[in-house]
Amino acid sequence: MAGLTPMMQQYMKIKEQYKDALLFFRLGDFYELFFDDAVIASRELEIALTGRDCGLKERAPMCGVPYHSVEGYIARLIEKGYKIAICEQMQDPEEAKGLVERQVVRVITPGTVLEDSMLEEKSNNYLVSIFKDGSNFGFSIVDVSTGEFYVSQITGENAEAKLMDELSRVSPREILINQSAELDQHLLGTLKERCSPFITLYHEWAYSYNSAYQKLIQHFSVHSLEGFGCQHMDYGICAAGALMEYLTETQKNALRHITRIKPYYLESYMVLDAATRRNLELTETIRGKDKRGSLLWLLDKTSTAMGGRLIRKWIQQPLIKKEEIEYRLDGVEELCSDRILLDDLCAMLKRVYDLERLMARISYGTANARDLLSLKQSVKNLPDIKKLLEHCKSAILKDAYVNLDTLDDIYNLIEESIAEDPPPTIKEGNIIKDGYDAQLDQYRRAMREGKEWIASLEQKEREKTGIKNLRVGFNKVFGYYIEVTKSYYDMVPEYYIRKQTLANAERYITPELKEMEDAILGAEEKSVQLEYQLFLKIREEIARHVDRIQATAQIISTLDVLCSLARVAIENDYVRPEITTDGIISIKEGRHPVVEKTLPSGMFVPNNTYLDKSDHRLMIITGPNMAGKSTYMRQVALIVLMAQIGSFVPAREAKIGIVDRIFTRIGASDDLSAGQSTFMVEMNEVANILHNATPDSLLILDEIGRGTSTFDGLSIAWAVIEYICTQKSLGCKTLFATHYHELTELEGKLPGVKNYCVSVKEQGDNIIFLRKIVRGGSDKSFGIQVAKLAGLPEPVVERAKAILSQLEESDIANKSSAATSSVTEKKPTGEQLSFFIPKPSEIEEELKSIDVLNITPMEAMNILYRLVEKAKKQ
Repeated sequence: MAGLTPMMQQYMKIKEQYKDALLFFRLGDFYELFFDDAVIASRELEIALTGRDCGLKERAPMCGVPYHSVEGYIARLIEKGYKIAICEQMQDPEEAKGLVERQVVRVITPGTVLEDSMLEEKSNNYLVSIFKDGSNFGFSIVDVSTGEFYVSQITGENAEAKLMDELSRVSPREILINQSAELDQHLLGTLKERCSPFITLYHEWAYSYNSAYQKLIQHFSVHSLEGFGCQHMDYGICAAGALMEYLTETQKNALRHITRIKPYYLESYMVLDAATRRNLELTETIRGKDKRGSLLWLLDKTSTAMGGRLIRKWIQQPLIKKEEIEYRLDGVEELCSDRILLDDLCAMLKRVYDLERLMARISYGTANARDLLSLKQSVKNLPDIKKLLEHCKSAILKDAYVNLDTLDDIYNLIEESIAEDPPPTIKEGNIIKDGYDAQLDQYRRAMREGKEWIASLEQKEREKTGIKNLRVGFNKVFGYYIEVTKSYYDMVPEYYIRKQTLANAERYITPELKEMEDAILGAEEKSVQLEYQLFLKIREEIARHVDRIQATAQIISTLDVLCSLARVAIENDYVRPEITTDGIISIKEGRHPVVEKTLPSGMFVPNNTYLDKSDHRLMIITGPNMAGKSTYMRQVALIVLMAQIGSFVPAREAKIGIVDRIFTRIGASDDLSAGQSTFMVEMNEVANILHNATPDSLLILDEIGRGTSTFDGLSIAWAVIEYICTQKSLGCKTLFATHYHELTELEGKLPGVKNYCVSVKEQGDNIIFLRKIVRGGSDKSFGIQVAKLAGLPEPVVERAKAILSQLEESDIANKSSAATSSVTEKKPTGEQLSFFIPKPSEIEEELKSIDVLNITPMEAMNILYRLVEKAKKQ
């Protein structure tokens, strides 16, 4: 650092402490970046790279962004996975003696973003901490923007797979993991592949149980964690304590909005692995990764950002306890039956801002006066919302009425103190109302009276001096002045003191004007300073009630989700499901909730479903592609899932026996990056299902075994069905779609197997899909007809028909893909059978039919003569 200028030495000293972050160094109205940081930022932000003298021979690379628009630039860098260290000037440069003191006030990472411009309104921004200890994992989640803080742990068999499934639910923006996990390159590789988040290997000491425990009890100001119910979660405490240490290190803030830590258990919710979440398109579509077309898109009619985040959680964590599900369903039913209550609640909720994120900014000390007004406007509606709930009968709405804090004191404080149209910054004044503080009123009175005196001064001086165009003005450099043009110089009184000479005028002051200026400017400066101090006190007072406001926010978001589910139920003609624990799933006229929304009204064909734990455990579903097998199976899974989140369902009637897990195996794609073929991906997913399903699970299996040869695939599918049907090994409810018609023979041979097929109507060479699931198996695949519908060229379709006819005639049809190899083996040349060989002519067909060994010479001559004549005519 020798040779660097004092300012650059200061920069390098601070940068040394934040090597892994881009340092935004405040210089006046800009944040500047230097050396390697500048090179990176200029490239990523596409801004000019310049240089600055730094005391060395070569200028230091430099780039910068204006402080007032820094959020947008930081957002772009965060999106690319960079950490940003914000280094502020800690004193007024005009008051500083020598170098201005600077220090980092916050480190912004992908998981610690607070700014609205960098956040999705209806999605949480999760930061996850993982503690790996052998095959066990501690797991902790925080959303700094809302104050949510959770802890869990994953132990026992398949712990790593369960961890990955949980990460797929959470979708973290950033992951911390203890440094010793660096030895497990497989785990780190899987984390990057599955989650692709910003991963930080964090201090091992922060994950030690004692350090972590002390950090948590210190933050929450408690003697132990027993009151939070996580005292026994040793691995989880290690993860949570390290997470809190990381937040303290990066945020440099008391984090008072994180008021409690909530333990949760994976067993308390329906298990949904990553493949199932993807296949059922719960929060995003498979192809476009869009919200539109997902179950969340359908169910989310929430009016608040808080409600939008909560309904996402409900969809991703269906309940498995009957009483908890009924608790929600009762509330939805009451809102469905009272449309006036529902409409009034929705209207009120639309006026409520994001209380959770507002409180985070208030606790952080970054909220401005406009944020407080948003809080006031939200709180203003709480008494009316509470009154609407006064006569509700369902337990969930009654509890909301009893527990809803209307926060009258918070409303009154803001109403009395904050001006109605404050500026966006808190150091410019004009944010506190008249009458709130006596001293402030006095300063304002002095300013007002002084300005009135100055306003009258112009007229008085014109009359006194006779100078008709005399003018009183003000600028920041010279303050107040009296301006006289050149033609009136001889009329200027002696007591005027020359202040400034212009081209065509002179500016003067008087002792009296200077005295009033000092009074006005002194009062104005003191007024702005006092307003700032008063605002900080008001914000601090509100921050003291963060737990009350967060509890209110939770009730509001729950009401919002219940209203959303009620609106969807009414709009789409859903019914309340009967929730049972007997294992029976009985759905009358069920519909796929999302697919029916994409079709014209009334066009979706409903279907019945019956599954139980004995005679109807496994449905083998056959039928052609495109007939609706996958849609049908998905709709059953979605109806069950919707019922267990507390939603009404798309059916005429539904009885849902609670399932503990839903597994799906629908479609597959090559995972070339992991060196896995389609078949390997499929088998991995099937293995996961068979190892982890229980008798209370629901399995959705589509085309098991199709990724390999016919006999291998059929054998695997057969064995899988046998394994599932055997109660000793599994015995769970299953929907099994297949093209292997041989599997229909299992009905009557295996307990619980029933055959179903998708009905199809034939019209000549064409087919019509009726979309109806009926009892019995299908003996035809209609593959060629489906290919024709898909738009295959006519020559291909015609040739396929000819080949199929040959196969059927030679009794090979039931050997599926083995048939093709049989046809090709008959060709002596070993050439591959071409789809584009022309149809055999009549002469060729006749030649093939001649039995040369059993005809006389005369018959042969006659046949030859007839064929020659035919050939001449062609």
